[in-house]
Amino acid sequence: MSLLKRIEESASYIQSKLGGLKPQVGLILGSGLGAYADDLENPVCIPYSEIPGFHASTVVGHKGQLVAGTRDGVTVLAMQGRSHFYEGYQQADITLPVRVMKQLGIDTLIITNAAGGVNEAFKEGALMVITDHINFSGTNPLIGPNLEEFGPRFPPMTKVYDPTLRRKLLVMTQAESITLNEGVYMMFAGPNYETPAEIRFARTIGADAVGMSTVPEVTVAAHAGMRVIGISCITNMAAGMQEVHLSHSEVEEVATRVRSTFIRVLDLALQVIKAEE
Repeated sequence: MSLLKRIEESASYIQSKLGGLKPQVGLILGSGLGAYADDLENPVCIPYSEIPGFHASTVVGHKGQLVAGTRDGVTVLAMQGRSHFYEGYQQADITLPVRVMKQLGIDTLIITNAAGGVNEAFKEGALMVITDHINFSGTNPLIGPNLEEFGPRFPPMTKVYDPTLRRKLLVMTQAESITLNEGVYMMFAGPNYETPAEIRFARTIGADAVGMSTVPEVTVAAHAGMRVIGISCITNMAAGMQEVHLSHSEVEEVATRVRSTFIRVLDLALQVIKAEE
């Protein structure tokens, strides 16, 4: 089955479950951050296992379902967890949900992740709005026949993370005395954490945070002309920058600890988007 047919089938199934609900914003929630979708009003939950073309996430802390609902007057379609390149899927597969969102009429994406801090000014638990990214995964989700229905063969990547939305979000967080750092996110393939030498390399070429997701989804969103806000939760300092060994349980613990602040930042992001409508 062609990729376009898979997208159409997935979108058709999801639409049949939404009961006329029309999501305005897509939201991808990373490790330890899925609780945000639990508080959506009048939620409609759709397990990935039921959706044609979707893959279940095998990562602890990822519920593996879509949740549609409203928050502060904005209709949201949220992914509680995502599939990752390191789970053995092709990047065209793990990015299919973003294209499905576009097919459903969603033009704005908020994407979140848990990341390792590379910028020495960051502290564990810091939040970072993404200004740009570096793809170090070794591949690209746009490789293969171009889906002309979504975007051009050679999409520009100069302003992938919408600068207007980002500036407005920074103004709103500053008004509430929330520290929201800005920085560049670098994707490694994983699933192992990076070596100290790789982190020194990442810092040298301009990365502020590293992780194992986000870049494929954002690349596909950019191809489709979607506006993107990216936010990283710095759950640990990267390899060679802290004494303790890195672990996924540590990532989840820190994400849980800063949850209330993170939720407020997501709420402010929705307000920014609502004001742009």
